[in-house]
Amino acid sequence: MVGAILASPGLAIRVIAAEAGPERASVIKASGVIKPCVGAEVRVGSRLSGVVKRLHVQVGDPVSPGQRLAELDDRELLARLDEANANHRLALAELRYASSNLERQRSIAAARVISAGDLDLAERAFAVAEQKVAAMQAAAEYARVQLDYSVILAPIGGVVASVATQEGETVSASFTTPTFVTLIDLDRLEVWAYVDETDIGRIELGQHATFTVDTYGDASFAGTVTAIYPKAEIRDNVVNYIAVVRFEPQPGRILRPDMTAFVRIALPTDEPHRASIVPSP
Repeated sequence: MVGAILASPGLAIRVIAAEAGPERASVIKASGVIKPCVGAEVRVGSRLSGVVKRLHVQVGDPVSPGQRLAELDDRELLARLDEANANHRLALAELRYASSNLERQRSIAAARVISAGDLDLAERAFAVAEQKVAAMQAAAEYARVQLDYSVILAPIGGVVASVATQEGETVSASFTTPTFVTLIDLDRLEVWAYVDETDIGRIELGQHATFTVDTYGDASFAGTVTAIYPKAEIRDNVVNYIAVVRFEPQPGRILRPDMTAFVRIALPTDEPHRASIVPSP
């Protein structure tokens, strides 16, 4: 068939050379925002209602894990703990009496002096005393835990980003946990790079990336693409996808959440950079 077409005298055949298309960029540029990593920003609150007795930190203070941030008025909690401990001691005394009475009743029963019903009553009283001790011990432990909750401790190390209460203020934990302090670990940040939908298909995990921020001029920070979010971010009818870039902090250059970053993501060296275009005849 092909030979017949080529042999046709009236058919003109033109050979057109393909032209090189525009060169594709070896890096993808995107704007981004610095965000705390998961677990690097914590809102610390109180599990109890009460009056703030002492506030130990201010905005900008560095804190270590376990450091005291605030304290609630604990006078009522101390009274409850004392009451629970007293009830526990009373229950222990009743248990000792029930135990000695049971031993006495068993001795008497062995001599066939009392009825089996009296022995049953002594055994029942001992069992009830045991359960009462367990209940009072649990109540004392609960009161101790509640007292511990009156001291607000830092769950992570970092910097105090905000303080939402003050000494003398009454907080209520009836529905939601009131936030006292927000902590941010500035050593655990990442960049959310907003990559255009036309370029997101060229982004892969593990690709090298660099970025700059206005506050440090042309100073470059290096990182790696660690995640690509599947859900689109639509802004002004432009579809973007978030590529997460993790990086290590640089000494003397403190980055902060919500700073604008200008990101460059390097593409693999084996990716073709030009496409061939066949011109129209």
